[in-house]
Formats: sequence, structure tokens, C-alpha cells
Amino acid sequence: MKKLLKKSLLLAAIALVSFSMTSCGGSNEEKEEADKALKTAIVDQYLNHTVFPTYTNLANATDELVDQLTALKEDPSQGNLDKACEIFLNARAWWEKSEAFLFGAASDFGIDPHIDSWPLDETAFMTLMNNHAMLELLDAEDGDVVAGEQLGNALLGFHGIEYILFENGAPKDASKLTDDELIYVVAVGGDLRNRCVQLEVSWKGSSASQEHQDLMEDLEFNTTVNSGSNSYGDNMRKSGEAGSTYVTFAEALAAIIDGCIDISDEVGTSKIGKPHTGEDIHYVESPYSYNSITDFYNNITSVKNAYMGGNEGERNESNSVHNYMTTIDKNIDKEVLEAIEDALAKIHNMAAPFVNNVNDPTAGEAMEACGTLSEKLSNAKTALINYNR
Repeated sequence: MKKLLKKSLLLAAIALVSFSMTSCGGSNEEKEEADKALKTAIVDQYLNHTVFPTYTNLANATDELVDQLTALKEDPSQGNLDKACEIFLNARAWWEKSEAFLFGAASDFGIDPHIDSWPLDETAFMTLMNNHAMLELLDAEDGDVVAGEQLGNALLGFHGIEYILFENGAPKDASKLTDDELIYVVAVGGDLRNRCVQLEVSWKGSSASQEHQDLMEDLEFNTTVNSGSNSYGDNMRKSGEAGSTYVTFAEALAAIIDGCIDISDEVGTSKIGKPHTGEDIHYVESPYSYNSITDFYNNITSVKNAYMGGNEGERNESNSVHNYMTTIDKNIDKEVLEAIEDALAKIHNMAAPFVNNVNDPTAGEAMEACGTLSEKLSNAKTALINYNR
């Protein structure tokens, strides 16, 4: 009888341990599934409400810019020039608000340096204006393709267009525009549009407008990851699946933070830092339109949008890197939020225009604030990686 009792107790104990282990296993699986669901939601929110709308607005704005530059070429009136400047600044804002996600297509296809190198090479520009054979090619139907393939980064993109349209922070006197400059600006505007559409289609894939997909096909531009079947959006959405460059969703979130770190550092050390420290006093972004400080502010806004779960007006903080970080380390998240707002405030308070005030102490304060933001974001990335080991 005692032997039977002991055996019964032993079997009961084994069953209890087995049940406990099964219960714990189920609980862990549920936690893992919930964690994956949150990361998936964060990636979806990031793509649908930060990356996609930003690149769509950028592509559409450059479409509009090409139309207006063409109208300006046909009728170089002050009204047409003023309108071109307005559209240019809108497109410029969307580009600067995309710089927290320069990883991916912008980097892989060399689009960032192609459309946003500065300062403009004024010597090369004057040489171009005397090259009648090249100007004839730029004036042809495929002048945008010629510009993109033959002019070089120092004559392309936003700052080539800015150089033609603006002077001393205002629209140029239209009477100063030459026919050759108008040929140049239309061709460069077309190339800018092509590259911005490439960004949109590369990330959105088949959800981009058919017109823009057709343009990429006509130009034979690559718009997929490693020339494969995935768009850059699909590549991130498929994190952890075969064919994605992201082994886990945690890697995708780390990449989002990395993009924020990179632009925060660039604004501080290069865009503000190079002119302010004297390393290169000519390295001033947007010097003709006096738009530098707005550029810097929009760069940090791109960090805020990426980290907080969407562009202004379509943000969902519950599905954001910010919210995820609160489950890992609330103090680190708090420091990131404070650093974002401080960087925005310090940039807003910079003496304007930056091109005439590179030595002002407010530039140094903004530079330091961007450095702090980069540091706090780096802490967040480290914490996220360690948490997901």
C-alpha cells in the first residue's frame, strides 16, 4: 500500500512538473508572438505613415516642379519664377524630411549624393554654359537623362536648381535668367524628378502610382533590393523571412534608429559643424535660398517622425519605436525625446541666414544639441539590441 501511494505521488509530481513546463512554454510563446506583433505593427506604421507618404509627396512635388520649370522656360516671367521657387521649397522640405531613412534605396542607388551635393561647382557651371554641344543635348527630349548621366553630382540636384532660381534668399530677378540657364534647369529638374520617383517606387513597389512605375520601367532604373523581387518596403515587412535582408524584426527597428543617428550626426558635425568650426566655411547647404536652417530643422523632424510613429497628422505613438523603447528602458526613451525637442529648439533659435552667421554661438549650440541627440539615439539602439539577444 505504501509503495502504491509513493508511486501515485511520484506520478502526480511528474504530471505537475510536466504541466508547469507546458504552461510556461505556452506563456513564453504568447509573449514572443505579442512582441513580434508589436514590432510588425511598428514597421507597418513606419512604412505607411512615414516613409511612403514622405516619398510620395516628394515625387509628386518634383513632378510639379518639372512642369513649372518647363512653363518658366517657355515664359520666363517673374510670376512663373516665383511659383517655381515656391514649388521648389515644398519639394525641398519633403526631401529633408526623408533624411532619417537614407538607408535603402537612397544609399544603394547613390541617389542622396546625386541630388543633394553641395556646394555647386560654379566653375564647372560656367564651363557648361559655354559648351553649346552639351546644351543642345540638354535641350533635347531626353535632356533629363543626359543631365543625369553626364553632368556629375556637383552640377545636379536641388542645389543646381536653387542656384538658378534664387539669389540672396529670394527669388531671382527673372530678367537675369538666360536661355541657356533655363535649358539647364529644366534638364536638371527632370533628372531630380526621376531620382525622387525612383525613391518612391523602390519603397512602395506596386503600390506606387502606375505613372511612376511606368517611368521607372522606361528609364530602366532598378527599384528592388539587390535586383530581386522585393521592394524596400516589402523587404522590411518580411523581416525574418527568407529573402529579406533583415534577419529579425529587431534588426529592422535597429535600422530605423540607425537612420536617425546618421542624420542627427550629419546635421551636427557636417552641415552645421564644418562651416561653424572653420573646417570648411564654404560647406553651407542651401546658401542661395537661405534655406539652411529650415533644412536642418526638417532633418531633425524626420528623426522625430521616424521615432514617434509617423508624420505629423498621421502619427500613432502606440506603434512606434518610442513606445517599444518604453518597454525596454523608460529613461533612455525619455532622454531621446528630450534630445529631439532640444535639437529642434536650438536649430530654430540659430541666427539666420546661416550662410551669413556660420560663426554665431547659436550655431555651436545647435551643433552640440544634435551631437547629444545622436548619442542618446545610439544608447537606444544599444539597449534595443541587447534586449533582443
